[in-house]
Amino acid sequence: MHIKITGTGCYIPSQITKNSDFSQHEFLNTDGSSFSHPNQVIIEKFKAITGIQKRRYVEDKYTTSDIAFFAAEKAIEDAQIDKEILDYVIVAHNFGDIKKGTVQSDAVPSIASRVKHALKIKNPKCVAYDLLFGCPGWIEGMIQAQAFIKAGIAKKCLVVGAETLSRVVDEHDRDSMIYSDGAGAAIIESTTDKGGILSHLSTTYAYDEAYYLFFGKSYCQSLDCNTKYIKMYGRRIYEFAVTYVPNAMKECLEKSGVDIEDVKKVFIHQANEKMDDAIIQRFYKLYGKEMPEGIMPMNIHELGNSSVATIPTLFDSVKKGMIENQEIHKGDVVIFASVGAGMNINALVYKC
Repeated sequence: MHIKITGTGCYIPSQITKNSDFSQHEFLNTDGSSFSHPNQVIIEKFKAITGIQKRRYVEDKYTTSDIAFFAAEKAIEDAQIDKEILDYVIVAHNFGDIKKGTVQSDAVPSIASRVKHALKIKNPKCVAYDLLFGCPGWIEGMIQAQAFIKAGIAKKCLVVGAETLSRVVDEHDRDSMIYSDGAGAAIIESTTDKGGILSHLSTTYAYDEAYYLFFGKSYCQSLDCNTKYIKMYGRRIYEFAVTYVPNAMKECLEKSGVDIEDVKKVFIHQANEKMDDAIIQRFYKLYGKEMPEGIMPMNIHELGNSSVATIPTLFDSVKKGMIENQEIHKGDVVIFASVGAGMNINALVYKC
């Protein structure tokens, strides 16, 4: 049995926010005190570390379920399948629907049910559910969909990763510049075509690491302490990721039986350019090799970190020739890998 991605789609929001747009923000330390450096210095350091120059935010009228639907519709069209024969609609996200100007997350009904409704799928046996797994949620959705297909209880699944992190950022936190919005989707199904998912690996580190990413109050002491925003311990996450992700990727690749020399691309969660580069370099050093040039496609410079949406968006963009000097071909072996809240790590080896 070969379980492959037969269609992809993504939604990239139209609203562009440049680094310079943060020049007038009042960035504060965790205790509410002001930074000693001017915003220009903070922004320059931010760009040097993350690589982010721009990010995309959704229009005020849209929510996570809206953009998940947009990406899903494109993936179904790309796969050229009848949406009524889908067995599962799996939507990975973190915060549900948060309308512009509100502070409440709305996830009833589930985002997946909303996407199924928007797609106008009548078939009640098409099961729709949400997946909360931090930034690695889309990969985990692919792993679950593959398990359903291997078990014989599904033939075709839609897996979506969508998020509107712009609705949960603290504008007084410099880390707010990292986050963005977006959605990516894929159709995965059993085919006679050779290749597909060769191996996968998932882990959760929650003994000491569970709260490296969390919901916390604004750094501005005068704001309502009951309103929470996405927060992170950036240094701890960096050290965790560069320590554990390369090993997870190596274990996953060894399970696949594929030689490191045969890997053509690594699609890694677009979290931070410096961190991603360090992860891939350490992965290759585990094999005593240098990281090949062009092995790691990136779109974080223009799109920012949209959590669960980064990998499906990146894969769709490369697959459709939208990223300069990056392409994949039939028969290419690629690795998907991600790390995020939980703390969760996963990897997947895939033959196109």
